Amino acid sequence: MRIDISELAEKQIRKLPKNIAESLYAWVDQVDYLGLLEVRKIKGYHDEPLKGDRKGQRSIKLNKSYRAIYTENKKVIHLITVIEVTKHKY
Repeated sequence: MRIDISELAEKQIRKLPKNIAESLYAWVDQVDYLGLLEVRKIKGYHDEPLKGDRKGQRSIKLNKSYRAIYTENKKVIHLITVIEVTKHKY
């Protein structure tokens, strides 16, 4: 499995509090080690499909305020692209 992080997400990650960036990289490591389907079972990430303009994308919670948005391509190479990391507005 290959996990890419977009240039936008890399830029956003550099500006994040250290613990949030560490949470994202912990998720990446778990996906790499266990596989995406197994990591989706971990309730703490609240992995869910998005709706509306973001249909086809998924999000995980990095903490109460921050989410990472990603897409996956199940074709030839299993590819996950982290699109952005954003502070969620409640």
